[in-house]
Parts: sequence; C-alpha cells; structure tokens
Amino acid sequence: MKSRVLAYLSYVDELLKKDDVDWEKEAKKHLVQIGFFAHERLIHLIVTALFAMATIICILYLNATGSMVILALVVALFVLLIPYVMHYYLLENSVQRMYKQYDEMLSRFDDAFKM
Repeated sequence: MKSRVLAYLSYVDELLKKDDVDWEKEAKKHLVQIGFFAHERLIHLIVTALFAMATIICILYLNATGSMVILALVVALFVLLIPYVMHYYLLENSVQRMYKQYDEMLSRFDDAFKM
C-alpha cells in the first residue's frame, strides 16, 4: 500500500505541473482515489487503536501478575504496533496531501473555465 500511495501522489504532482489537462475529469478521478485511501486510513485507524488497547491491557495485566508469557505478548504487540502507527501516519499525511492536490485541481479547473 505504501508504494501505491507514494506512486499515486507522485503521479498527481507530475500532473499538476502540466497545463493541457482536463482538470474536471482528473478531479473526479482524484476524488475516487481519495475515497479509497480515506477508507484504508479508517480501517488502519481502527486496527491501530485495537492493537494499542490490547497492548495497554497486556501491560496492566503484566504489572498485576509479572507473567513472562504476558511479557512476550507485550513485546509482540509492540513489534506490531510500531509499524501500524507508522503506516497510519503515512496514510493520514498522504490523504491530507491529496486534499491539497484536489484543491489545486479545482483552482486550475476554475482558472481554465474563466478563460
């Protein structure tokens, strides 16, 4: 997913450098992609929040019992939680950037329409 997001952002950045583009068509296509990536962002937010809650619950249980099995579970959850947070961070920032790209497309469409 990371490579797809970055490739799409790069594609749109290159598109925004051009002048001879059907901005209305491209803006509509961009909205569809924003919807896909925003949905992916929501799913990763839910998964990340659940992993964080599971980690906190296991840490509290570890404090109460001192079980080595729970310690191993806490370590495993942290190993999974860190990449989930990093991936969610990428998705969040990418979708925010797509919103800015969309605004730029709309301004170009408005400018082309005024001429």
